[in-house]
Amino acid sequence: MNISGRINLLMLKGAVKKMKAQSGEIDCLVIPIDQNNLFRGEKGIYLDLIAFEVSTKKEGIKDTHLVKQSLAKEKREAMTEDELKAMPIIGNLAVWSDVGFNQEPVTNPEPIGETDNLPF
Repeated sequence: MNISGRINLLMLKGAVKKMKAQSGEIDCLVIPIDQNNLFRGEKGIYLDLIAFEVSTKKEGIKDTHLVKQSLAKEKREAMTEDELKAMPIIGNLAVWSDVGFNQEPVTNPEPIGETDNLPF
């Protein structure tokens, strides 16, 4: 089964910033690691995800699953039921064999004017 999807990184705590690079100013997405409960592994930093099948299909919506962040058991158990329900949907998935997938992102923010030097 082939599945495609999109993750809206702007649903995480972060900022879009204009920064200086060797090629000129570029837009960057800065995502704080600890504030977003990202997992530091041996070979990288990971955003753990969990997908839920969409039980009711709406007309014009081709998504088959919605995606939320999956938290460590200790973090999840420390949250209230309201906090858990308030966790944002950060993406969606669609099974290729059932639907096409050509949707635009939900948000398209304007970068802020702050600049820093980058090594690339």
